[in-house]
Amino acid sequence: MKQSLDLKLGQHLTITPQLQQAIRLLQLSSLELQQEIQEAIENNPLLEEVDEEVSAGKNDGDSPPGDQEKKDEPEAGGEESEEAVAGDEVATDTGPDHDAETNPDDYVAESWEDTFDTSAGTADRPASDDGLPDIDARNSIPLTLRDHLLWQMQMTPFSDADRQIAMALIDAINDDGYLTVGLEEIRQAVGTDARQDPAGQSDNADTVELDEIEAVLHQIQNFDPIGVGARNLSECLLLQLRGMKPGTPFLDAAHELAQPGNLDLLASRDFKQLRRVLKLRPDELQAAIELIQQLNPRPGGSVQTSQASYVVPDIIVKKMRGVWRAELNSGTTPRLRINTHYEKMIHRGSGSADNKYLQERLQEARWFIKSLASRNDTLLKVARAIVDRQRAFFDHGPEAMKPLVLHDIAEVVEMHESTISRVTTQKYMLTPRGIFELKYFFSSHVNTADGGTCSATAIRSLIKKLVESETSSRPISDSKIAEILEEQGIHVARRTVAKYRESLNIPPSSQRKSLV
Repeated sequence: MKQSLDLKLGQHLTITPQLQQAIRLLQLSSLELQQEIQEAIENNPLLEEVDEEVSAGKNDGDSPPGDQEKKDEPEAGGEESEEAVAGDEVATDTGPDHDAETNPDDYVAESWEDTFDTSAGTADRPASDDGLPDIDARNSIPLTLRDHLLWQMQMTPFSDADRQIAMALIDAINDDGYLTVGLEEIRQAVGTDARQDPAGQSDNADTVELDEIEAVLHQIQNFDPIGVGARNLSECLLLQLRGMKPGTPFLDAAHELAQPGNLDLLASRDFKQLRRVLKLRPDELQAAIELIQQLNPRPGGSVQTSQASYVVPDIIVKKMRGVWRAELNSGTTPRLRINTHYEKMIHRGSGSADNKYLQERLQEARWFIKSLASRNDTLLKVARAIVDRQRAFFDHGPEAMKPLVLHDIAEVVEMHESTISRVTTQKYMLTPRGIFELKYFFSSHVNTADGGTCSATAIRSLIKKLVESETSSRPISDSKIAEILEEQGIHVARRTVAKYRESLNIPPSSQRKSLV
């Protein structure tokens, strides 16, 4: 085999670290981007955030901070200047009247009242004057249902054996507040714990009866929230009805309605059979149903707290001089710049290790600022293209939404569809009609009778309006909705209507039916 050297020309695309960083920043949400910027500032000494006051001063024509400090510095007599400054501080701190001849007792009394408010009702004053919730309460660890029940168990006078049963029952209650295992399994679990625990060897596991477990369960069912520890929905509703006042109207009818068999009839909307079984008039049955609807089918959810996730809009859309315009939200990303002090040190330095480290950090800082600017420019271009295409939505609402796909925006901004997909993911737009994700404005199309197209979002909005305007005693079926849309020139099959209806979390017509 003969060896030879060949020269070939070719092109290939290489993803540089700078391009990888730009792509990664492009797909981050606003909250994730803020965390990324904060980490970059902490790890890179040459990156710093531009102070808003300093930037505002430069825009107003003020002198730079360094020149202003030089102007404020005294020209000579450093010690005398310090004494003068200290003297000015003492002179300005002579009380509200600045009079040395005032009565000392009166001045002490006024100072005491100014410093410590002795007026009545100070204890009732909120901790924060601006009415905002306490920062400690917002950042505290969420309370779980199990912790809430264990705290109540500690406050209840249980015996050692009953306390062990109560802990087993609480561990078997899910986040919705329901007991997920049977009492026989609880009995076996308590017996296993008693055999494994040396302190519980004196208690015979076989002596734990189901009646004792049932009694402890009744105690837990009296805990807060009411209805916790129920084994099914019927028992949960009955526990909550049992906690109401005896004189509540239609309480007896609601109690009968919450029984397992009658509850199944209510779920199937068989009102005729319910009236026949309960022997109630339509108005009485409707009042009992409304009382049932006031109850909480998931009592554990009222205690189980979770950290709130906030949506920060990246784009703000406003109508200016009759034209809809999209602008970046300046509050989402801080302004960054290179630290001039360290940058000057690099220019003066030599080839030492410290100088090499600063050079690397300087290059990283420039790449980061450039990638951040590229992200903002791309996001703004895509947002403006979407606003230009969907102006009818901002003027008339979701019914006027036009069909739009990623390819349409990619052609306008001259970018790849994958880039448009990254830009529109987890990016939000603040409009006069609410906050929407950028992907909300993209939807498929349906052909109309005149040969045009209609957006799927517009069809969903029409279906929602038809359902909201229907009569509750005679709800509109999916076939009827398809016929109404057909009359408006929109060809939609019944199964398509059902799919759109389910995406809106609207139940079928059989479950939307009511007595009134």
